[in-house]
Amino acid sequence: GRLRAIGISNFLGDRYLDLVNHCKIIPAVNQVETHVFRQQQKLRGLECQIGTKHESWSPLACGQNRIWKNPVLLEIAGHHNRSVSQIALRFLTQQGIVVIPKSTSPGHMKENLTVLEFDLDPEEMQAIGRLEEGRSLFGWW
Repeated sequence: GRLRAIGISNFLGDRYLDLVNHCKIIPAVNQVETHVFRQQQKLRGLECQIGTKHESWSPLACGQNRIWKNPVLLEIAGHHNRSVSQIALRFLTQQGIVVIPKSTSPGHMKENLTVLEFDLDPEEMQAIGRLEEGRSLFGWW
């Protein structure tokens, strides 16, 4: 009777449904690998229907997949006079995804805080949406 909220990690599809169908308290948040290359749209839709907030694990893809050199992200970053990191983070936050990027650099931390100061237009969101690869960059699933 003391538990008010729970958070979970890496509960995908059927595993997430098994949990919510057999618990009294719906998870408040589910942290899952989510970035421009692994967008988790189906899972996010399911979580939204049930009432769980989606949190991105590795919102900057741990620097994998040449994210910093991606031509789509570079073009959009140039258009907004922003960094690729800011564009990738804004893409997620604009969809209501919780992001907590890891950084030890004060400059990067400050830069990350500015992602709510601009919006990506629908065409930019669609262009980034097409970067989806449908697989983990880390070979987990």
